[in-house]
Amino acid sequence: MLQAIGLTSTSRPAAPPVVDDLTFEARPGTVTALLGEPGSGKTTALRLMLELEPGRGVTYFRGRPLHRIAHPGREVGVLLGDVPGNPSRTVRNQLRMLCAAAGVPASRADTMLEVVGIAGLRDQRLGSLSLGMERRVALASALLADPCTLLLDEPAAGLSPRERGWLHALLRGHASLGGAVLFTTDDAKEAARSADRVVSIEAGRLVADQDAAEFARTRLRPRVAVRTPHAARLADVLGREARAAQRAVEVVEESGSRLSVYGSNCAEVGEAAFRHGVLVHQLADETGAAGAAVSPLPHARAEAAAGAGAGAGAGAVQGRAAVAPAAGPERSRPRHSRARRPDSAVRRVGGPLRPLRYELLRVFGTATPVLTAALVITASVLTTLVLARAGHTPQNRLLAAWPELLPLPPAALGAGLLGALAFGEEYRYPALAADRGTVPRRMGLLTTKLGVGAALALLLGAAAVTADAAALALVFDSGPLRTPAEWFSPAVSWAGLLIGCSWAGVLASGVFRSATAGLAAVLAVPVMVVPLVRRILEGPSAYPATGLAARLRGLTWGQWPPEVDRVLLGALRLMAQPVGTALVLSLTVLLCAYGFTGLRSRIRW
Repeated sequence: MLQAIGLTSTSRPAAPPVVDDLTFEARPGTVTALLGEPGSGKTTALRLMLELEPGRGVTYFRGRPLHRIAHPGREVGVLLGDVPGNPSRTVRNQLRMLCAAAGVPASRADTMLEVVGIAGLRDQRLGSLSLGMERRVALASALLADPCTLLLDEPAAGLSPRERGWLHALLRGHASLGGAVLFTTDDAKEAARSADRVVSIEAGRLVADQDAAEFARTRLRPRVAVRTPHAARLADVLGREARAAQRAVEVVEESGSRLSVYGSNCAEVGEAAFRHGVLVHQLADETGAAGAAVSPLPHARAEAAAGAGAGAGAGAVQGRAAVAPAAGPERSRPRHSRARRPDSAVRRVGGPLRPLRYELLRVFGTATPVLTAALVITASVLTTLVLARAGHTPQNRLLAAWPELLPLPPAALGAGLLGALAFGEEYRYPALAADRGTVPRRMGLLTTKLGVGAALALLLGAAAVTADAAALALVFDSGPLRTPAEWFSPAVSWAGLLIGCSWAGVLASGVFRSATAGLAAVLAVPVMVVPLVRRILEGPSAYPATGLAARLRGLTWGQWPPEVDRVLLGALRLMAQPVGTALVLSLTVLLCAYGFTGLRSRIRW
């Protein structure tokens, strides 16, 4: 059961709150519509329930607030706004990534594509989908972990009548299995047709909380829809007969051949047309919003159109069978038994590898790493050839393609860019459907992003150096290259620079919630921090730190191998340089800032 108690948004200056003391509930086994005009606070109310909006009040999902649920994606399926995802990512890759985030098998993505009827679009890019197909992808994302509760914001907006019927049948099927469904709408007729209960709000306040039948009886205005080629004549006949019988009947001409008759019924209108010889093409009972303009398109109620009702019923049965194929016995239970919905039967995939699966699918779901590597290698090779042609460049800087004029070599910039996308892409294209913009960031996810970023940086750096050496050997016949007397320490320094730039991008994008800000933080290290460190380190030291590696060896019980000395010397050499000191300082500051801003998130892995 979903219980919203006292939801109140933070008030704006000189303006009342968008949502003010809103209290209602959505029961399991039912579909609840949150009805209100545009701007009435429906979306804000959903965001307050999901703790994405500052305010007061609490929402309980089966007795627990969202921040106390270990895996919110398995409890709540959410649809807010457009489909969250990089437009260049395919539909299947997007769902597989969300499967890893929710901790369910990757095969669940193909299952849900079959459920929502877009299995043939699995290889299509998200940016190429139509509105209706986007909504189906969003519903598949919301249903991946088989959540108990669905929160959907205007799910039928912009859809055709056929797609709306399919959507509401799917929601009805989810509710029939004991789930709670809450969707927002501004169409009173849609709420009456598709929901079991209608919660009406106005200006953020509760107006009514009614069963759908009671809502239709008290809040909707019944009418008779008539189509006839003699609309003016029939309107005159109905008006004269109403005046003669002293009955309150209102006849409204909607178009040249359509009439809406209020205060009468199909039998009376049909008998009057028969008596006066008026040809009638359509005669149906309808309901419309009380006091609102009547829609020019007929929306016959299910009980007035047996064929449409049968089609919707078949769709509902199909939706129930597709959403939970393993829960057949559950469908035969009475409504009060279905309300006690058991825990989901979907197999869970947990453990420490879950964040790793998610991050790998996020990174390699698009062509960004490949394009970045190709651009970096090309820029590195061209820079190396120019430096070799000019001469007077040390071999280490030559292989790294790092002239004195550039703040960082191309490989370090590429590593920083890939690191900045680790969190920056999460905020630009929210990947976790249950959180919709709030990325659950715990130490497991942070460690995974740092580890994957470091691995990508090392691979990128090795590819760049290899390509530079091959280009020099091809163009200049290995003239600029010499066998180095010491290669291990420069290699450690090179790896430290790449990993430091990648980690700076990861942490900065997590703190500032932007990939651009993450890349800017990487560039700020050599441009702003390095000059400051050089100014601090200028002048001789009264107490030099020479021999630190030997003293560290003396602190251990045993003797470590000589390779450890080389690693320590390489790391110390990097840290002794202004760039290394600036990187260490920047990473320390960013890690502390990340701890204050990110790890306080109440939604966690």
